[in-house]
Amino acid sequence: MTEMQISSARKINWIVHIILIISAVIMLVPFVWMVLTSLKTTTEATQIPIRFFPDAPSLRGYIEAIKQSAFPHYYMNTVFTAIMKTIFPVVFSSMAAYAFARLRFPGSTILFVLIISVMMVPNPVFYTPQYMMMSDFGLVNTVTALWITSLISPFATFLLRQFFLTISKELEEAAVLDGCNPFQIYWHIMLPLVRSAMVAIVIIQLQWSWNELQWPLIINSSPEKMTLSSGIATLVSMFGTDYPVLMAGAFMAVVPMIILFFIFQKQFIEGIAFSAHKG
Repeated sequence: MTEMQISSARKINWIVHIILIISAVIMLVPFVWMVLTSLKTTTEATQIPIRFFPDAPSLRGYIEAIKQSAFPHYYMNTVFTAIMKTIFPVVFSSMAAYAFARLRFPGSTILFVLIISVMMVPNPVFYTPQYMMMSDFGLVNTVTALWITSLISPFATFLLRQFFLTISKELEEAAVLDGCNPFQIYWHIMLPLVRSAMVAIVIIQLQWSWNELQWPLIINSSPEKMTLSSGIATLVSMFGTDYPVLMAGAFMAVVPMIILFFIFQKQFIEGIAFSAHKG
């Protein structure tokens, strides 16, 4: 490599890093604004011209957010729902993916195409029939209704099927010769080989479940049965919104995910990058 090429490569690296830094700052501005607004008074939050920093930071927004809403219930409902919406889809989707990838049964191709076609339909299309089903079962305004409609994930089924197809068939044949049945092959051989894909799916499901807004707002109206996203939405009033209280509630909602990210930062980055690469 000539000196001119090295110099050109260094300039490109500098430009790329500068662009990434600017992009990171732009993405952080809304979060910083949310935190600062939660520490302002209502007057400061709605003042024109805009005031970036509060004169005297106050925790009034956090206190009012807890007083005006059932935050302990929101947290418990959200954590429970996120866990259920992560465990069941991962387990059931991995079983379905293994069956579609390795087992041969009548109508498997048609059934797989039908499952994948669900990914092309917007979620709001399912809300009306799902609500009617929950109403018939008497599950409206219950925590169960938040997760019972998401027992399987078409995306997870598709992604894991692609991974299972890449695994050598010789492993299965050797397991069959050793006397393993299909479930033993799936559990002891296949699942450990797609661990990275499983991590990616767990991360995606957890983030999606934690942030879901529309279905919790539709199925539950009781404050004790709401999740964080739907509970915070109730802080918005048609007659006026207390923005420090709203921003305080939003910040308290994202804190668990921030803590989770710092604890499992490596797994988060690897899992999401891995899913993007394979998807």
